[in-house]
Amino acid sequence: MNRYVIAPSILSADFARLGEEIAACESAGADWLHIDVMDGHFVPNITMGPFIVEACRRVTKLPLDVHLMIEKPERHLEAFAKAGASRINVHVETCPQLQDTLQQIKSLGCEAGVALNPDTTVEAIRAVMPQADLILVMSVYPGFSGQGFIPGSVAKVAEIRKKLDALSSPAWIEVDGGVTIENVRKLRDAGATAFVAATAVFKHPQGAVVGIHALHNALTLPSPSGRGK
Repeated sequence: MNRYVIAPSILSADFARLGEEIAACESAGADWLHIDVMDGHFVPNITMGPFIVEACRRVTKLPLDVHLMIEKPERHLEAFAKAGASRINVHVETCPQLQDTLQQIKSLGCEAGVALNPDTTVEAIRAVMPQADLILVMSVYPGFSGQGFIPGSVAKVAEIRKKLDALSSPAWIEVDGGVTIENVRKLRDAGATAFVAATAVFKHPQGAVVGIHALHNALTLPSPSGRGK
């Protein structure tokens, strides 16, 4: 398993050529596929349902990293698990019984992740950190791709890394929103291990393959401050 993973977000893919786009990502060395699900309530946009997860599962063996930006996600967990999700990430802001929801995800045979919005503090997820397989840090406000990266996300990643290390937790720290070759090393150095990329991959001027290679290459370089590994 790679130490760091790139998870192209199909939200920015060309859906008329989705199978080809996924195949290109897989051949370029993408590690996961990230699938954003929005309901028009928790976030203003509306996107994909279980049928898209099922379609992706038919054309790729990559892990499917499903991000539920929806109200009452517990009502839909089984459908996404059956569709082929490898991991289901739910938001602390929409799960009053978060521990139960994470346990439900695991009982369905999926890894369980918890996501938090930019304005949500790390303290909000402290109780479930020992249970989570992944912590997803939103580095933009959820709802639309192409937003600018929120610089304070780096400090949030560092805070989560410190807490996970204290627990000896192997959980991934994933960052979603505005990830580019310019900021990916800062996030890596802060402790992030998984990087969702939408625009940086599918809107790269030379295509998704070059976009993925550029991110992977950036992750192998030392940080400008010399702290990179």
